[in-house]
Amino acid sequence: MLDDLLTALALVLIIEGLLPGLAPSTWIKVMRDAAKLGTQGIRTVGIVCMLSGALLLYILT
Repeated sequence: MLDDLLTALALVLIIEGLLPGLAPSTWIKVMRDAAKLGTQGIRTVGIVCMLSGALLLYILT
C-alpha cells in the first residue's frame, strides 16, 4: 500500500511540474488568472477537482 501511495505522489509531482517546466510563461499567466478568482473561487475549483478525482478513482477500482 505504501508503494501505491508513493507512486501516486510521484505522478502528482510529475503532472504538477509539467506546465512550469515546459512553459513557464504560460504557467505564470495561469497563476495570475487563478489569483483573480479569489479565495472562494480557488476553494470551489479545489473541491471540484477533489470530487472529480475521487469519482474517477471510484470508477477505476
